[in-house]
Amino acid sequence: MEIIDKLRQLSLIGSIVVMPDFFVDRIIRLESKENFFHTLTEKAKVGGGSVRGIPTTDVKGGNAVNVAYCLAKLGAKVSLFTVADELGATMIRQTFSQFGDKVTLRIASGRSGLTTSFEFPYEDTHVNVMVSDIGDNANFGSERISSEADRTILKNADGVMIVNWASNLKGTELAEFSFKNSPSAFHFISPADIETRKHDFRDSLAKLASLTDCLSMNENECNSLADALGFGRPLGPSYSADEVKGVAKRIAERVGISTDLHTKIGAAWSNGKESTFSHAIKVEAKRLTGAGDTWDAADIVGYLAELHPQERLLFANCCASLYVRDPNGEPPSMNKVFELVERVL
Repeated sequence: MEIIDKLRQLSLIGSIVVMPDFFVDRIIRLESKENFFHTLTEKAKVGGGSVRGIPTTDVKGGNAVNVAYCLAKLGAKVSLFTVADELGATMIRQTFSQFGDKVTLRIASGRSGLTTSFEFPYEDTHVNVMVSDIGDNANFGSERISSEADRTILKNADGVMIVNWASNLKGTELAEFSFKNSPSAFHFISPADIETRKHDFRDSLAKLASLTDCLSMNENECNSLADALGFGRPLGPSYSADEVKGVAKRIAERVGISTDLHTKIGAAWSNGKESTFSHAIKVEAKRLTGAGDTWDAADIVGYLAELHPQERLLFANCCASLYVRDPNGEPPSMNKVFELVERVL
């Protein structure tokens, strides 16, 4: 099978560099937001108290850490640049210790981010709403990756991924520095929730377009950018594959960067002229937080393996599908993805 053969033959010379954010994620799963708010109100009426019996999990998080972990699970060589306090750094090292020297950790000292993610059913789907204290992720600029060793990692990189631009006030400067110092790498941006900074992001893309190979977004990020570009918010509560393809093409044409758009119904790619779409693989979702990070990790692996756009979108969809169906939120190994690819083709 050609897609699997290409992925098996992928051999990275350098690493895939991922930066910059780390968060400690607390995931709270609610049966319904209405019941939760009702319980809070009743507790408030009696002066407060404990709400027990709500499933809660603390995990390592942050888009960069999640993407790096997914890449390592897929067998890629990874260099992670991030910021954390002593406790957070210990959590990161413990998380990546299983991968040995395939993962290089460059952890700057600072305040870790903290996120509480509420997962609950909404209309005909499940959503996650996150409340975050960004910590020192808010100011991660090129000064944190300016040593000779850091520059060598960038220079030799096969791919460089700037994720969670939205939380980093120095995100544009970091991307510009990182991309200019990694001339042979594939350059990838995944901005996270840009709604409050959508005009800033639009303006930053004009500066970064000539340096960037791929812009990856979900439907919410797409709507925010489209609105800033003057398109309105094209993806409403329900939308079709043609609409997803259409807005990906329109954005790619306007910003001058090939655009990957992953949504609940599937994923699209466009370079502003051509576009294609791959339907999502329907599963019962056990975990939502981090699904986009898994998709992005698979997406850049697909690019580096020189998969055709349709093949790459299918591969990324399969990866994300295996992640969301795993009750422990563990990203899949490459062999697991191969098994699913063979079943769906």
